[in-house]
Amino acid sequence: MPFVRALWTRRILTAGVAASLAALAGCSHGGPRVFQTQESGGGGFHLFGGGKGSKGGDTPAIGVNGYLWRATLDTLAFMPLASADPYGGVVITDWYVNPEKPDERFKCTVYILDARLRADGLNVAVFKQVRDAAGGWVDSASAGQTETDIENAILTRARQLRLSNIRG
Repeated sequence: MPFVRALWTRRILTAGVAASLAALAGCSHGGPRVFQTQESGGGGFHLFGGGKGSKGGDTPAIGVNGYLWRATLDTLAFMPLASADPYGGVVITDWYVNPEKPDERFKCTVYILDARLRADGLNVAVFKQVRDAAGGWVDSASAGQTETDIENAILTRARQLRLSNIRG
């Protein structure tokens, strides 16, 4: 019974830390950062509102780099999405089970820490669980290289998005 209580305590503490980090990221200094959207003819559709035809006329602010945000969603598209906060820069996936390895599952949390497209503006946390003999899930250590590989994949995709936007 103490093991179950410790597991629930760990989960509650992890959720509390994630919520605190999301709130802290939303309190960043340095003024508003603008997410640029492309407009199509006739006013266009804007993912976050704003643009031509809106009451304010200004594009609304987003707290993180748009390329890193889009690249994160593209890179983690194979995992179910639990939460995505574009203003705080936090993406949390739900548990993903690889069909080839049904006895382990993964969950990712990505923190976008900067409005600039920089390698240190991104932090990835990967959580792994394995199935025990009783059929329950037990926390396990994931390879440290996994987080680095996901960060590199996101950064590569962000650079590709930026280059395609520059070339027009």
